[in-house]
This record gives sequence, structure tokens and C-alpha cells, in this order.
Amino acid sequence: MIINQPWRYLAFLKLLICLVFLGAPTISAQQAEHGISAFGDLKYPPDFKHFEYVNPRAPKGGAIKLRGIDSFDSLNPFILKGVEAEGIGLIYGTLLERSMDEPDSRYAYIAKSVSVAGNRLSVTFDIDPNAVFSDRTPITASDVVFSFNTLMKDGHPRYRVILSNVKKAKAIGNRAVQFSFKIPANRDLFLQLCDLPVLSKKFYSKVPFNRTSLIPPVASGPYKVKKIKAGRSISYERIKDFWAKDLPVLVGRYNFDEIRIEYFRDRDIAFEAFFAGEYDFREEFTSRAWATQYDRPPVLKGEIKRETLSDNRPSGVQAFFFNQRRQKFKDRRVRQALDLAFDFEWTNKTLFFNAYMRTNSMYENSELAAHSVPTKNELQLLNPLKSQVPPEVFRNPYQSPKSDGSGRNRANLRKAAKLLRDAGWTVKENRQLFNANGKPLTIEFLLFEASFTRIINPYIQNLRRIGIKSSIRIVDVANFQNRLKTYDFDVIVQRYIQPNTPGIEQKTYFSSEVADAPGSRNVGGIKDPAVDQLITKIIEAKNRKDLVTATRALDRVLMWNNYVVPQWYKGSHNIAYWNKFSRPAKKPLYDLGVLDTWWLNPAKGQNRDDKMDKK
Repeated sequence: MIINQPWRYLAFLKLLICLVFLGAPTISAQQAEHGISAFGDLKYPPDFKHFEYVNPRAPKGGAIKLRGIDSFDSLNPFILKGVEAEGIGLIYGTLLERSMDEPDSRYAYIAKSVSVAGNRLSVTFDIDPNAVFSDRTPITASDVVFSFNTLMKDGHPRYRVILSNVKKAKAIGNRAVQFSFKIPANRDLFLQLCDLPVLSKKFYSKVPFNRTSLIPPVASGPYKVKKIKAGRSISYERIKDFWAKDLPVLVGRYNFDEIRIEYFRDRDIAFEAFFAGEYDFREEFTSRAWATQYDRPPVLKGEIKRETLSDNRPSGVQAFFFNQRRQKFKDRRVRQALDLAFDFEWTNKTLFFNAYMRTNSMYENSELAAHSVPTKNELQLLNPLKSQVPPEVFRNPYQSPKSDGSGRNRANLRKAAKLLRDAGWTVKENRQLFNANGKPLTIEFLLFEASFTRIINPYIQNLRRIGIKSSIRIVDVANFQNRLKTYDFDVIVQRYIQPNTPGIEQKTYFSSEVADAPGSRNVGGIKDPAVDQLITKIIEAKNRKDLVTATRALDRVLMWNNYVVPQWYKGSHNIAYWNKFSRPAKKPLYDLGVLDTWWLNPAKGQNRDDKMDKK
């Protein structure tokens, strides 16, 4: 099982993975360019016709049905409040658009060009004169300025971190926007602005931006909200006369006339609903289900196809995250003990059919992972921090504790018990641990659905063997999101999706600056000066080599501090879908491309669709 929400956080995911470097030959001072990139040339020239991973002749039409879990109460993905609807990012456009076969490039979209000042103190975007919102009103420079100012004032707190170096957004007439900076911009900031979602100033003059709302927004993307059943379903319809449909960045993309998302109260019900034809596509994150539960008539008859596709993105990290704002998790020895108590080898063999590999990095499945001894260049960054980081950082790559897979895990539990004694915890009545103040060591795992309990319950048994009383609390999604945003938890399961080229988004994950900001992605509350310094080195890296060096150094410090108990990963996607779709021969390198590049094939599954629609 891998915790992932493939359609949730779409708007933020776009924002967090964008990067740029001023010195790259794709950026010319004072010269308008059709795109921008990080550490090298753009793949696509100014006269390119479409991305290589699309079918430019893909037919438009039909619908695809997907599933959501639990519920939603907001159509605004840009604020701290509420649980946004799945797929809501489909209705928003950005100044430039990402290419999914390059690690960090963007091309003209709402802005037809971008130019960077020679002193790096400003960047200017020229708005396409044809650009309009979903209500056909023009997209103007004023809307872009409004978008920036609104996100900075009332948007999610992470915007104020990511865009903190922007001094001002200024409209130059109706069709140009200039962003000026407090200091010369680093490589990150230009493309973060390229991925700025464009909001309608007119719409939000009538609808408060900073409140949850189910009023369909006037937006800037290729889809608009079609129909809502509050908390139960949402559908999006393609804007057939969308002004940008013939731009190179959109040719062959967004081919479904309608995208419907039905919500189910739990994952087991959603699983059964898939085989009943209530939705069309699922990525399977549960290894047991993939191995044993797809032997169903629709699969055997070929009505449902199963495939495993390569995943070329960094897998990032999925882990148990400790809330270090709570005193009991501040001692590294306690966190080490919790790491030793988790028996991955038994879990992988017994529950996962040996489907996964153990995560030993925050940047797994990429060159950014620190899987060898530190290099000379890494040590140059780490040596000044020697007094602030664990000594293991300088010797070996982090390696999670291993067991023999028998389920007893005795050797690791003995080590864990000693670490807890050294940290001042004493076994008293009922073989439970207490500190010097007489408080017991207890842990509550917070979940929003039950499927993960089969992994946590064996972990709880091991924790009890070393004197830690643990429990699981399952709450609804809205409650979970609220408790996550206010850091009202002991331990949660979280996944960080890392970009191909890390940058300032690492601040939102790991820096002291956001540790206490409501709703930050630094859910563990890491406050570490060494981590902060290494994040700065990542942001300031001038080439790919320096970036990899700084990221690996940060990886070592994060992992050896045992801020998390890492779980598992796999470098592939297990997908299943009703056999009525076609897709390009070439998959996007860094994406599945389902909503992006697939299309409905009228020759497949038409009879099934007719029957389903008549039910």
C-alpha cells in the first residue's frame, strides 16, 4: 500500500515542482522567450507544434469517471480552510505550462512570452490577447496582479513562503505584468511565478476568496464545473471553444468532454464499485489487492485491463511522521527506538507480497538520494555543521533497521528498549514506560480511513513490547484535515512527493520558518538550523551538480536525525481501467497522463457504456 491522492493537491503540486535558473541559456535578459527552464536548454523550440507525448489527432468527446474518498466542502484549493473537491485544478490555468517530459521546463500559455531583467530584479509576462476566462471575459494584467496579491494575503500560508522574495506585482497596461523582487531572484522564483494560478478579479469581487464555497468559480483552465452534489460528486465539462485549445502546450490534451468524480465513504466500497462499473480508472496502491483481488469476471473477460507502468519521478518519502512539537518526540533516541520497532521485512513479506522496497531517503528513486558514502563536495557542506548533526552523517548512508522477517524482531526491540532507557524512560506498572515526571509514553496514530490499520496494528504490538501504549484513531476527512492543519496529532502517515529539481518547496517541507505556521507541509515540526542551512544551499545551487550535492547532504541530515519512520516505495504505477480508452504510444516521462493525454475510443466498450447509462 502507498498513501497517495492522485488528483488532490493538483494546484499545489504544479506550484511546488517548478524551478528555474537565470544562467541557463533558455533565459535571455530583456528578451521575450517562449519558455523557461532550469539547468539547460529547452527541449522544444519556439515553433514547436505539440509535446511529443501527445497524439495531436486524438479525438475529443465522451466522459471518464473517477472516484473520490469521503467528501468535500470547497471549490477553492488555494486556502487553508476546507477540503477541496478532487480534480478542481482542472479549471485553473497558469501563466506558463509545464512539459511532462522535461524535469523543469515551462512554455507559453496564458502568457505568450516571459522576459527576465538582466539584474534579476524583475520578470515580465506578456498576456496572450486571446486569453479569456470561462465566462468569456478577458484575462488581463489586472487579474494576474489580483491573483498574486490575493494568494499572498488570503491564500494558503505556503504562498507567503514560496513567493516571499517578490516585492510587488505591477500591471503594465492591460497585457503585461511585471514582478519585481526584493533581492536578485534565485533560480526558483521565475518559474514559481510562471505557475501562478490566474484568478478572476471580477468573480472574487462578489464571492469571498478566503471562505470555503461550493459556488462554481469563473476560472482560467480548459474545464469548468458542470454539476455538483455537495460532498457526493462533482463533474467538470471541457470548454469546447476554449481559447487555448490550439496552443502547442494544449494540442492533443484534455480530450474528455466530461470528467466525473463520484465519492465513496471508504476504500473498500470504492474498490467494489470499480468492478461494478461505477467508475473507469483506478491506480492501485494496495499490494494485497493488486496480487489477490483482481481475479474478477471483468478482468478475465478483458473488459478491465491491468498494467504496470514505469514511474520516472522521484518517489519522495512515505513515512510515519512524529509531531515533534510534542515533548515526547523531541529526543532523537526516542525516534530511533520507534524506527527500530517497525518491522518492514515482516510487513512486506506478510502483507505486501514482497511488492515494495524500503525507503531510505527523502528522495527515493532518483539521483538525489544519498545512497553512498558522502563525497568530498558533500563533506564541504557538512563539515561546518559537524556540531549540529548526528555523527553517522559523515560515515555511512542512512539504512533503516532490518529484521529477519520472522515477526519476532527481538534484536531490534532490545536496541529500542536500551535507547528509551538512555532517554530517561523507565518501565513501571503494567510494563509501561514513564518519564521522570510520571507521565506515560503513549502514542496515537491518526487516520482518516481504516485500510492502514492492518499495517499499524502489528507495529502497535511491537511498541507495547517495549513499554509504549499505542492506539489508532480514525476520523472523517474534514476532521483529519483540521487536526493536521492545527498539528493536533501524535503520529500520522504522510507522503512527500519530491520534484525532479528541488528548490524552495523544501522550505515548506522541512524548514524552521514554517514549522509553526498553520497548515504547513512541515507536519513533523522540524526546527533544525543545519537543515535550514542546507535548504539554502539547494536554493542557491548554480548547476545540476551543485544541486545534487546539496540535496544529498540534506537527505543525510534528515534521515540520520530520525525525524520519520520511513516506509516503502516502488518505481512503478499499478493501474486498472475499463477497456474503452486509448492513449499515445509514448507515456509522459513524469506523469501517468490519464486526464491529460488519454481519450475515449468509440470502438471499445460502447455497449457497456450504454447499459451503464441506462441504469
